[in-house]
Amino acid sequence: MATEPLAPGVWGVVATPFTESTQDVDVASLAKLVGHYRRIGVAGLTVLGVFGEAARLSTAEKRAVLEVVVDSVDLPIVVGASSTSTAPAIEEVELATDVVGDQLAGAMVQVNTPDPDLLANQLDAVHAATGAGLVVQDYPLVTGVSISPVNLAAAVEQVESAVAIKAEAPPTPPAIATLTARTGVPVFGGLGGVGLLDELAAGSAGAMTGFSFPEGLQACVNAWWRGGYQAALEAYLRYLPLVNFEAQARIGLAIRKEALRRRGLISDSGVRTPAPGMPETLDKQLDRHLAAVESMEN
Repeated sequence: MATEPLAPGVWGVVATPFTESTQDVDVASLAKLVGHYRRIGVAGLTVLGVFGEAARLSTAEKRAVLEVVVDSVDLPIVVGASSTSTAPAIEEVELATDVVGDQLAGAMVQVNTPDPDLLANQLDAVHAATGAGLVVQDYPLVTGVSISPVNLAAAVEQVESAVAIKAEAPPTPPAIATLTARTGVPVFGGLGGVGLLDELAAGSAGAMTGFSFPEGLQACVNAWWRGGYQAALEAYLRYLPLVNFEAQARIGLAIRKEALRRRGLISDSGVRTPAPGMPETLDKQLDRHLAAVESMEN
């Protein structure tokens, strides 16, 4: 199995849509959503991540999600592994290799220890069991594990199968600067794109995150490549109020899914418990943000 570094650019992080009545995986909406990502020209997709509510899906549902994505688009795919323990993480990555096959660009594995040697051993064990290239995700808000950028770099330097790092431990710009200076793998920002401009300035390869207007992430990254900071700033300014609105703690997932629903990309915006839904008091403000972006898109 290939372990090439991930291509730079925007890797769209895919939500998992559910049916309104039963909260089953909505396969038609999922196919429509990933088709939209393909049309706007993303570098690849990230499936079964935090934004995809992977931790709340059964193994059968995870398989179904992967099958729909593979059947719908021919893009490279990164598949998330939710577990921080070696054996269940291996099972998740084995599922990804089985279903995704040659489209698998990497399996995203969580940092599970602040010790660089132990982390390297964990990553090597996952690769040895599955053959997959590894995207190392540093997301302490989800895992509860904090590692310094220097120690993360030291771990990744030991792992030949690492194909990327996803840096989501604030403050991300200085972390990305350290990681890009000390490793030879591409580093991507996340966290809804809030720090995208500063992450690009620090050397990131692009964005790997959920946002209801991935076109905005594309515009920012492409403008950076063409004209640097000023061009990227001008391209991203129109989207920043919505980026900030979607980044609200605890309800960001629900807001993004509702925005996707209002865009017509999924049929229902339901999230699985214990995640809270979007408060009705935000309805009018979300409409304002979407209308502002859409008016500038047209």
